[in-house]
Amino acid sequence: MKRKRISEINAGSMADIAFLLLIFFLVTTTLEVDKGLFSKIAQDNPERLDTHKRNVFDISINRNNEIALGNTIITIDEIPQLAQDFIDNGAGKDAKGNSCDWCNGKKLPTSSDHPAKAIITIEADREASYETYVSVLDKVHNAYNSLRNKLALKLYRKTYTELEAIYKNTRDKAIYNQIEVLKSKYPMLIGNIEMESTLAKK
Repeated sequence: MKRKRISEINAGSMADIAFLLLIFFLVTTTLEVDKGLFSKIAQDNPERLDTHKRNVFDISINRNNEIALGNTIITIDEIPQLAQDFIDNGAGKDAKGNSCDWCNGKKLPTSSDHPAKAIITIEADREASYETYVSVLDKVHNAYNSLRNKLALKLYRKTYTELEAIYKNTRDKAIYNQIEVLKSKYPMLIGNIEMESTLAKK
């Protein structure tokens, strides 16, 4: 009795199927992507910014997550008031020769001339934690928002935060114009710098 010969399975198309599956997984798989923060140093022409030392508020974070202003160690809770004093100093004029008649600072000759010239830099060591950097940046934003809130109450009897909320719900052009006026009075000029690690090489 002859044995029935079993036909071989045609595997010629397996490579094509594998290739199609590979393409499918490459297209549909989501990969973890590092996230960061974007900020710009100027809302005006950078060439017009006066980077004289008195117009730069230099915050640094070392590898131990200690925060310093110049050579002085400060706490994170001190940043908002110190930044406000610097931005609102109003000791001189902007690039167009205009004085800051809305500034309430002490007009110290050693501090910023004008809010349009007041640059805040955040310099972080590569080994500093991301959480510390974000916390410092948040405090700087709080300083700007606080100054805008005070001026908004004086000009429009509403805080800057309230105006933003109203505009978000109504898209009112008049409210938008008021917000832009406040931003122009206190432009957010923040720069980020990465420091080389201060850890000594062994």
